[in-house]
Amino acid sequence: MSLFIASLNSGSNGNCYYIGNEQEAVLVDAGISCLETEKRMKRLNLSLKKVKAIFISHEHSDHIRGVEVLSRKYQLPVYITPKTYLSGRLQLEQTKPFRAFEPVLIGGLSITAFPKHHDAAEPHSFTISGKGVTVGIFTDIGSVCQQVIHHFKQCHAVFMEANYDDEMLMKGRYPYHLKNRIRGGKGHLSNAQALKVFTKHKPPFMSHLLLSHLSKDNNCPELVVGLFNRQAAGTEIIIASRYAETAVYAVDGLFNNCSGKKVNRFSHQVQLSLF
Repeated sequence: MSLFIASLNSGSNGNCYYIGNEQEAVLVDAGISCLETEKRMKRLNLSLKKVKAIFISHEHSDHIRGVEVLSRKYQLPVYITPKTYLSGRLQLEQTKPFRAFEPVLIGGLSITAFPKHHDAAEPHSFTISGKGVTVGIFTDIGSVCQQVIHHFKQCHAVFMEANYDDEMLMKGRYPYHLKNRIRGGKGHLSNAQALKVFTKHKPPFMSHLLLSHLSKDNNCPELVVGLFNRQAAGTEIIIASRYAETAVYAVDGLFNNCSGKKVNRFSHQVQLSLF
């Protein structure tokens, strides 16, 4: 059985990721408006009727902007930690707390959170598993801890932050204090940091890597794709855009490049029914 994944938006202007099977799905973060979420899912032929819950990683506005309307309109429970809820000053009718390392079952999906380094009240990353396939959402990470490495090694597909190019950030227009926040231990991962995780810890069965949360000012999609493609060894490298949704990708867990050599592989994009 495949898991179907898509980024609806990824960047400082809003983050929202779709992960589901044939029967049910979840959203990780809801940082774009309800209307924009609906439009993008419709273009992808994805049904909000299949979405059973929203999981919130932390309280920054680019991760929660649309959650109140989306939850209320579709009667979706929001899984969120108490500290994140209070820090986000949210007004939600249906909330459910989650705890790190304790799986939450949503139909045939198992969602597990783990803490991450970021300048938020109680930030978490997530893995979503179903029928032997695991997808990770690893963004807004200031530094790579052992938990990131451990979970990265389990994943067949990953949404992985590659926020900035070091040289572009340091030569760019941002004030010094903001540059320090971004590259500090609770900010964001650089291209080089993300690439190091990928090259050192990528399992042979990782079929898709969606480079996520790219900076508008301090990164270049062509640059980062080139860096990762040279080390891909058959893993498909995709940019999760800050301007539009990606395609829907089917992650079936069957890819395995034990040789470490580059292989020819075609993208497995799918069209799903709206109903």
